[in-house]
Parts: sequence; structure tokens; C-alpha cells
Amino acid sequence: MAAAAAVARVVAVASNSTAVASSCLLLKTPFALKRGSNGLSFNNTRRLSKRLFSCNAIYNPQAQIKEEGQPETLEYRVFFEDASGKKISPWHDVPLHLGDGVFNFVVEIPKASSAKMEVATDEPYTPIKQDTKKGKLRYYPYNINWNYGLLPQTWEDPSLANSEVEGAFGDNDPVDVVEIGESRRKIGDILEVKPLAALAMIDEGELDWKIVAISLDDPRAPLVNDVDDVERHFPGTLTAIRDWFRDYKIPDGKPANKFGLGNKAANKDYALKVITETNESWAKLVKRSIPSGELSLV
Repeated sequence: MAAAAAVARVVAVASNSTAVASSCLLLKTPFALKRGSNGLSFNNTRRLSKRLFSCNAIYNPQAQIKEEGQPETLEYRVFFEDASGKKISPWHDVPLHLGDGVFNFVVEIPKASSAKMEVATDEPYTPIKQDTKKGKLRYYPYNINWNYGLLPQTWEDPSLANSEVEGAFGDNDPVDVVEIGESRRKIGDILEVKPLAALAMIDEGELDWKIVAISLDDPRAPLVNDVDDVERHFPGTLTAIRDWFRDYKIPDGKPANKFGLGNKAANKDYALKVITETNESWAKLVKRSIPSGELSLV
């Protein structure tokens, strides 16, 4: 592997929070919760008999982004570290819930880019890497028009058939987010977002949810709170997202993806239901109530 790039940046998991948020559910790695401080630190000094436990509040935890290798190479990885330099997982260790319907979102693919970046769910600490096929780096046939990434602490269970979406089984990945704000973000950025809608994409028979959301720091965020607001203030965006994900495999000779739920975007309440259910599936996964297969739980 190429030598680690001398690049590290610090991102705030909840940098725009003005109050202590509640309900972060299950956390895989022990946290030290410090009210009144500037952050929630990842702490290994206090070990519990079980690695899973609940906490009551989180506020502005910090994570460092460390790149290893060169972009657009097979060796390139974007790791996440806590303040002490210990590697953490963007999938398992970044909290999902921030309270009041706000969630953390980890950027994998910045808008206006085409490299197909994703969390490596089968590698320790699940760094972000560029996807490959037959040993070659993967690219979308054209740029994606929105920031794209995952909701931490979610998992689409491949053993679970969704009766509301043609009985499709989960795709074995975290839930995807399409963030529609105006700013182009960076790989590894962690944003506070509010969900607005959900699209039930069916990719080669697997259910691959797309949660449409907006970052709280976007100028138009106060204007949108549900699917109808997206149509009003971002006209044509939901159709454009659906069509983009429907068609992006066609240039490679593959059939178009399908969408359930009447080929339409579901509302915010439905999106929240998807998030809750997939967070519960993730909790079962990390508690080893469900076989993990090749997935990394570190």
C-alpha cells in the first residue's frame, strides 16, 4: 500500500448543534459523555463488560479524516480517527441520531463527481474507498448531481423481505442518502441532515433505499420539511434523482433499475420509518443476533 498521505482534517459530527441532542440508541464503541464540553470523545479508558450500551445525549463529537494512498488508485482509503488518533468506523462508530428528526450523514461521493466511492463494509474500520469491478476502479458514466453517502448505524438486512416493496430483500449495505443542498461537500464530511423523502430503488432484485435529505446549514433548509416542500422549493429534483439512479447502469449495457412504492417518492414519515427499521437491523447485526458474513463489525 502506498504511504499514507500527509493529509488530515477534523470534521465536526454535529458542528451546527446549539443544544445537547438526545437519543443516540446503540453505540458500538464506548464513548465518554461530557456535558458542557466541546465534544463527545471516543474513550477506551472505561471498558464495559458489553460493547453495546445506550446513552442519553451527544454533542459535537469530533473526528479526524486521514487519507492513505493516492486518490483514484486501488490503494486509496479515507480513514476516520478520534481525537487520540485511534481509528473508528464511519459506519459503526459515528452516531446516527441527533434528536428532533436530525441525523448524521457521512459523505462518500461529493456532488459533481463520478468516482464511485463507498464505505468498505468488509474491511476493518470500514474506510471509504473507490469501488472496483474485475480489479478496475469504478466510475459513474456521468457526474452525480447531489452529495451522496450513508446514514451511519443503519443496515439493509439481506435476509429480510420487504412486503411493501415487491418482497425485495435488503442490499447488505448502510442506507444511502442523497443530500440536495447547494454546497459541494468533501469525501468524509459528516453533516447534520433532516430527511425529506424516500425512494425505494430495486437494483437487480435488491432493495436499495435512497433517503432524500438536506443539510441543516443549507440556506433553503428552513423551507423544506417534507416531500411536498421539495417539489415546491426544488422543483423537478425528486424526478431527477429517481431518473438518475434508474438509468446510470444503462450505458454499461445493464437494464434500468426499478422503483417500488408506485415509482414515487414517499414522504418524510415513511423515510423516518425506513431509518428506524434499518437502525434496528444494524443493532441486531452488531449484537451478532444476525450472521455478519464478510461484514466488518470493527
